[in-house]
Amino acid sequence: MANRVQREELIPSAARLLSSLRDLGYDFVNAVADLIDNSIAANAGRVDITIKFDGEDSWVRIADDGEGMSTGMISEAMRLGSGTRQYDDSDLGKFGLGLKTASLSQARHITVASRSDSNRRTIDCRVLDLDDVVARDRWEVIHPAAADRPAEAVDPLRDTTGTVVVWTNLDRVLSRKDPFGGWAQRYLLNLAERLDSHLGMVFERFLTGQARRRRKLVITINGTKVEPWDPFCTSERTEHLPERELPVGGSIVKWRPYVLPPQREFSDDESWRRASGPRQWNNQQGLYIYRADRMIQSGGWSWLRGVDEHVKLARAGLEFWPVLDDAFEINISKMRVKLPDDLREQLKPLVSFLTKRADERYRISGRRDRPPTAPPSPGKSGGGSTATPPRPATDPTPTNGRSGTSTSRGSTAPRNPETGDAIVKAAKRVGAEKALEQIRGELAKSESQVAYDLGW
Repeated sequence: MANRVQREELIPSAARLLSSLRDLGYDFVNAVADLIDNSIAANAGRVDITIKFDGEDSWVRIADDGEGMSTGMISEAMRLGSGTRQYDDSDLGKFGLGLKTASLSQARHITVASRSDSNRRTIDCRVLDLDDVVARDRWEVIHPAAADRPAEAVDPLRDTTGTVVVWTNLDRVLSRKDPFGGWAQRYLLNLAERLDSHLGMVFERFLTGQARRRRKLVITINGTKVEPWDPFCTSERTEHLPERELPVGGSIVKWRPYVLPPQREFSDDESWRRASGPRQWNNQQGLYIYRADRMIQSGGWSWLRGVDEHVKLARAGLEFWPVLDDAFEINISKMRVKLPDDLREQLKPLVSFLTKRADERYRISGRRDRPPTAPPSPGKSGGGSTATPPRPATDPTPTNGRSGTSTSRGSTAPRNPETGDAIVKAAKRVGAEKALEQIRGELAKSESQVAYDLGW
């Protein structure tokens, strides 16, 4: 007689697991952005964010005018790893965790209210209280009676469908030691400013109507409209280099490279300042990676090379769709992305061409701005040249598979990329990829020229 397989279901501790999920790596601005992903998926045309300072009773609200959720849907949405919703290729969601994990990363008490029928005033409401879960150690949400629902959760739904999420008990936002202090109020104001910059950057294509969805999006923070931030400054004298479609994992990644104009060629100083981005010029150079039109990385070279003042005008869009999530190793908070190895190889000559062109434009501008060391020749102006910068080759991919073969110190090409590749391959053979990532990160910060010369 065959042995029968015995099975035992082991339900994890609600208290321990929910407390652990608070540390998935969200910060405030990314947690709010994750909830806006849900609003976009619900076809919202407007998301209003309110950050209210009231000492220990301070709260944050994200309210949209989307399709809303029925009674069954809102309960399912509160389940960790919600299993009934099917995500398609254009969805910004992925794991069925964002609403809960993003909210709990900032607060201990989460209220979700939703209205799905414009002809009925019925509003469904659920509460996830971490203190209650810890005390009872049970996977439970609360169905508050109508009289117990906070006004800040239901008021935005009086005249429209949509969903409202309210965070209270903001233990990860405000210190319990001095929640009424002046610093706390200033801190929330600074968070609102950071959030404005972040959302204008991350959802720029949705705010401008360029995203492939049915409705243009409006986001407000405390009543002020979020303005989109275009990293490529396409309304200025930006040079758009040839685009490419790069095959990866049976799908396509789009490469859109740009060389921004130097300061003197911007329309005005304010446009130049705004173009510098939240992290300023040097740290905003590099790759802008988009997943389903939503930005998930803003600048940096993803170990393809180091940061360099001379190529700060180089920025490139890299676009993919959720079908490639596994290849890019997208995490729950959508704050981390890793370039697939086969994509990295295709990008190396393209990045080299882009940075070389950016270096040329930067240096031409520097020569124009530099005062003359001798009187100008008779018949010539002593001012800067207004000639059009040299045009790039029509195909940035060199015939020998590499770009920038010069090894002079003034060249923008890495001097020892073969050495860098050999180190990477050796690290893979001995299982030391994580250690190498740490080394590369440290080199990028402390010895950026060495990292660049190695092609990192």
